[in-house]
Parts: sequence; structure tokens; C-alpha cells
Amino acid sequence: MSDDQITIEINGQSLKADAGSMVIDVADKAGIRIPRFCYHNKLSVAANCRMCLVEVEKAPKPLPACATPVMDGMKVFTKSPRAIAAQKATMEFLLINHPLDCPICDQGGECELQDVAMGYGGDVSRYSENKRVVLDKDLGSLVSTDMTRCIHCTRCVRFGQEVAGIREMGATGRGEHTRIGTYIEQAVDSEMSGNIIDLCPVGALTAKPSRFSARAWELMQYPALAAHDCIGSNSFVHTFRDEVTRTVPRDNESINECWLSDRDRFSYEGINSDSRLTSPMIKQDGQWRETDWDTALEAAVKGIQAADEELGALVSPNSTLEEMSLLQQIVQGQGSANIDHRLRQIDFRDQDDSPVYPSLGQTINQLENVDAALLIGSNVRKEQPIAAHRLRKASLHGAKLMFLNSREFDFHFNVAESIIATPVQLVHDLAAIAKSVMDITESVVPDNISHVLANVSSSDAHLAIAEHLNTADNATVILGTQAMMMPSLADIRALAICIANATGASFGYLTEGANSAGGWLSGNVPHRDLAGAASAKAGKTVTQMLDDGQKTFLLMGIEPELDVANPVHCMNALNKADCVISLSPYVNETLKACSDILLPVAASLETSGTYINIEGHSQSFRGVSSSKGDSRPGWKVLRVLGNLLNLSGFEYISSEEIRDELMKKTGQVEMDNLVDTQHEVSLPESISGLIRIGAVASYHEDAQVRRAASLLKTADGRDTQLRINPEMVKRLGLQDAEKIIVSQSESSCSLTFIADEGIPDDCIWLPVGTDSSAMLGTLFSSISVEAD
Repeated sequence: MSDDQITIEINGQSLKADAGSMVIDVADKAGIRIPRFCYHNKLSVAANCRMCLVEVEKAPKPLPACATPVMDGMKVFTKSPRAIAAQKATMEFLLINHPLDCPICDQGGECELQDVAMGYGGDVSRYSENKRVVLDKDLGSLVSTDMTRCIHCTRCVRFGQEVAGIREMGATGRGEHTRIGTYIEQAVDSEMSGNIIDLCPVGALTAKPSRFSARAWELMQYPALAAHDCIGSNSFVHTFRDEVTRTVPRDNESINECWLSDRDRFSYEGINSDSRLTSPMIKQDGQWRETDWDTALEAAVKGIQAADEELGALVSPNSTLEEMSLLQQIVQGQGSANIDHRLRQIDFRDQDDSPVYPSLGQTINQLENVDAALLIGSNVRKEQPIAAHRLRKASLHGAKLMFLNSREFDFHFNVAESIIATPVQLVHDLAAIAKSVMDITESVVPDNISHVLANVSSSDAHLAIAEHLNTADNATVILGTQAMMMPSLADIRALAICIANATGASFGYLTEGANSAGGWLSGNVPHRDLAGAASAKAGKTVTQMLDDGQKTFLLMGIEPELDVANPVHCMNALNKADCVISLSPYVNETLKACSDILLPVAASLETSGTYINIEGHSQSFRGVSSSKGDSRPGWKVLRVLGNLLNLSGFEYISSEEIRDELMKKTGQVEMDNLVDTQHEVSLPESISGLIRIGAVASYHEDAQVRRAASLLKTADGRDTQLRINPEMVKRLGLQDAEKIIVSQSESSCSLTFIADEGIPDDCIWLPVGTDSSAMLGTLFSSISVEAD
């Protein structure tokens, strides 16, 4: 848009406008309302509903405000008799085929068509012909359709093409015979598909999980935060009779704009799961019995006190800042420093060189302005959909997006360079990129990687990545969640920092969970205290705790067989402990098997707290519904535990008091990932046989998402199968096998598999967070298969 300012007049009001702006944009900024259906400020202009017709001086006929650029001296009339007549005529045509089913429509009470019809519709219809009827489409488990209501605004079509990056919806036919739908049934599989529900101005597209559950005017609305990735998307949660009914986006231009991922939109279903833990429970003589809070807390206190320094705490990265702060104080109060929220990380060699907290290295909205980006170990589209949306916008403006992954992923933007490698080869490839960068920039090679660069050779792909990063005015290097789980994380991090330093790129992370940054800042790591201060007494990492065993384990919001890097190893360690105390909103047979005391805590939407997102932005929220049964907010349970343990500083009345005190102690911490790492990089040795690779399966990130039934019915939710390269299938003699037996860590299971050319040779893809993975060991290690 031009910087030149011109003057126009709307309804006699003189306004300044940018040259090239559309009339509707200028009117919106001035608070002058023009009716519309097809127009949306985040989508391209279609100008097909004609509801925004306005009178323009000297124009022979009314013009659509959404598609009419402003000109100096232009005079526009939105309320003149001519404009009103045109708008009312358009409204009449839009209503002739619209069904009179407002009383049963989920959109009733918040429908744009209803609102505009009140102002521009007639009180009697002049149309006496038969109305059309359009058959509904099955779009899957998330979006319900009533296509007879469709007014052909094409917002859903444009969203798929322009924002989601997938042309799932389309239009066929002409005039009143136009049909909006998909080419095949159940074809809406985008991780952002739920946004077409908000975009639809009528009731043609509504939320299937909440269909017919409540009327719009019966719902209570509360601001909330997404609790499943590091972005911190803003949302509104709607409740009916104290039950969460649906989630919709809350505008925040700097984070999620007006969009919401399907995971953040529909994960609320997990709150009402049948597996909710609603009463405190204690295991006595191998049998579980429900008990009261006093008895359960007294037993928990005894278990904690008996552990002394052999107390270990495993914390979900989705825990609130307040819960993490109190838990850290409890662990320290027992003379221990064994606390960790990095549950899926296995390489901690360079943790002393880690930043105060891993951040994106820039704000989230700055991602759309990058000229080049190298993402390492990341399926950003599925893992952080809002970040992927920002990167897609950058791609549309010519940014060079590049990936170094252990599997080929399907991205919704142009990928300039993509290298697919085994976990071992991935480090070699990254070293080759670093070598190319150092050669191009003629930079001094750091001592900790010089010996490695001398032993690698660069290919054209490595050189191209180096060139793109070096020539970009605004470049970034990002470690994804899969890189954070790799056994060579320390080497990957050191090489990535070297690349970023030499090219002048920013360096950042996309971490697991909603509050990983809060975990670091609150001291939920064994070697750091508040705000990154070194611990007076270094504790054990999650791996060391499980290796050495602890007398007592505190589990905060986790399912150990699904949320920890090595499920079998974790369960063995917990079963050997004297006491395992689980604070959890949910319970299953595995958690019962390894625990001794179960304390029910509130789910994410039932408690107040604070998350710190990947750009370091602190956001607080309040509970929107009552806790289930006798469950209590986690911070309240921990506060009482602190009191019973006679620890000082546990007199908090609200979560806000905990937050304010912690923030006062930590102060303002700046993002700075480019630390001077001294880690001596080494190239990993080859692993003989098959290597297991993988990531957290979509919609299996945490306990709540894993219980969202509608999400699990989607294509992403069902994509938990084992994948093998077709050539490897032949080499292993599995062509005729329907199932194969997978063995790892002295455990095995029988699974179906898919032949996938995107999987490297000598590798097997099997995601974590699923029931299948719970029976096996860690990622990126040896695995064996045979026909079942």
C-alpha cells in the first residue's frame, strides 16, 4: 500500500486514506459500517455478494465498496437512498433461496445474515417459487454442513487456498446452481480447517462436536489461551451450564491474528472425558480406594518427607507457571534439585551452555517477514500450525524456506531446499551446511567444531542452503521439537548456532508444550534456579532420575508411558520407587499401576495460571468452568502440600500472587539464544541395523488432546501407523505381511504398517504419544522387525 495520503469524503465526513485502499477499508477504520458477506480483511477480494454496494459521486451505478479503490476527492455515500435501495435489493435476492430454519440453526443469534437482514431485509417476501435444496457434504468429524443455507460468499474456498494452503473447498455450477463443497467426501483435513466455521456468515458450516448443544445467547464467553503448543494462541471459550461447549479465536494480531488451529479449537472435548480423575485415591495392599483430601495429602507428605534428597519431580511442559514455581519450591525444600520438564529430551550434554530459556529469537509475527529460514527437525505445519501460517505468508512473498529432517513432510508452502537424512546423517549434513557457510562468509571457524568441519564435504544442496541464509537480509535458523528429542541435540545446537552467527541470522527454538519457557524461568530444570541462575546444588535430569531411581517421584500432569522419552525405562523406574505421587486430571490403568497416590487436579480450562510463549510473552488466564468432582486447581494442591511440609512462602491466596512474586524475582529476561557454547562437537557413529525415527503423533501431544474424540477421527488423528520405505519393505521381506512384530528395549508389539517413500533407508517411522509407542523404548535408537 502506498505511503501517499489522499482525502476522500464518506457521508460528508472528510477522511485521510492511503492511495490504493478500498472504500470498505477506509470506512471500517473510520467506524462507518458497510454491510458485507463475502469481504474479510484477511482474504482476497471476491466482490461476489454485492451487499456492500455504495453510491459514489459521478458513478453511473452503485459500486462494491470492497473492490472500489479510493481516489483523491472521491465522495462516497453509504446511507443515501440509492445505496440503501441497492443493498436492500441484494438482500432480497440473497434470501429468496435461504431456508427459514433459524430456530434450529446453530448460527442463530450470532448470524451475519440475520443481523444484516434486520436492517436491509423486507418484512414480506415477494418470492413465491420453490426454494432450492442442496444436499449436505460430509466434511469429516469437525465441520458440519447445511449447504442449503449457503449464500456463495466463497470465504471458505478462499481460506483454504490463501491461508490453509490447501484447496479443499471449491465451487461448481453457476448462479443459483452453484454448489460449494469438496471433490470427495471427508476431504477437509487441514490442521486449520475449523476456521471456516468462523468465516461462514451463515449457518452452512458449523462445529460438528458442539452441534445442537446450546443456543448462542445461552453461552457464557471467557478469554482463554491455547494450552498445547508454544505459540500461546488467544481464544474465547464458551460455556453452557458450567460445561465447556466450544472454543473460538480471540483476535491478537501479534500472535494468532484471528485464526486458531484445530487442536486448540477442539481439544476442549478432552475435559469431559470418562477418564477424568475426580477423587483422591490411595493404593493400599495393592488395591485402590477413594479417600478424602486430608488423608491423601497426609500420605503424600509422608512419601515426600521419607525421600529427603531422593525426591524427583517430572513436570509437564503444559503446567502453569504457578504450578511449576510451587513444585520447584517443594523440591528445593526437601534438599533436592531433581526436577525437570524436558521429558522427551535425552541429550543434556550442553545444558550448562543453554540460554536462560529457549525462545524463538524474534516475535511470532516477525516470522512472516523472514527472507530465508532453515528449520531443523521440525514438522512445523502440524506441530505449531500458527507459526507455519506465518512462514507460509513469508513464502508467498518469496522467502526461501529450507528443512533438514529425518522424514519428508507435506508442507503447504514452497520449500526451497529439503534434505532428508537418518538421525546420524542429519548431523553430518548440518556440519556440511556449516562448512559451506564458513567458506562463503570466510568466517573464523570456532574451535569446538573445527575438527568436525575438516571431515565433511558439501553437496549442492548444502551450498544452496548456505547461500540463501547468507544473502538474506532477514534470515533465521530454528530448532524444532524433533531436533530437541534427538540424541545429538548438543551437536546440532552448536552447529546451528555457528551457522546463525556466521550468516547474521537469528537463532531460535520451537519447543514442546505451552510453557516450556516458563519451566526454564521458574527453575524446573535441575541445573538452574529462577531466571537462569545456576543452582547451588545441581540435581538430576529426567534421564538421570530414571537411571538412578528415586525413593519418591512427583508426577505433575503427565502420563509417563506417553509423555517421557523412554516409556519402558520410565515405567520400570517408577515401579521400583517407594512412593509415586501423581497430580493429574486423568487416570488410566498404566498410571494406577505405577502410582501410589493419585491427586486429582483441574484441567487447563478449569484453573487460573500463566503461560510464557516462545517469544517470551507472559499471558495469564482464569478458569472458565468448575473442576470435575473433587479435583482442585494444581497450584492450590501444591500450596497445601507446602503448608503441610512446613515450608515458608506458601501463604498464597490466589494464583496471581504466585505469578507476581515470581515475576518480581525473575525480572525482565531478554531473548538471547546465541550463547557462547563450548560443547565439543562430534559426529555420531553409524547405528547398525534399523533405526527408529519419529515425532509426537498429531493430536497426541498431551493427555487432554489425546482424549478429544473428534480430533482423533481426523486424518491426522488416525496417522499413528508405522511407516517404512518401499525398498526397505522388500529388503526385509515384508511384502506379504499384514502386520509386523516390532521389538525394542526388550519389548515388542504387533503393528500394521504403511509403505512410505518419504522415510529414509534403514529407518522405521513410529510416532510417540500413542498406545503402540508406550510398549517400546526411545526414538532414534535400534529397532528390529519381523513379519507377524
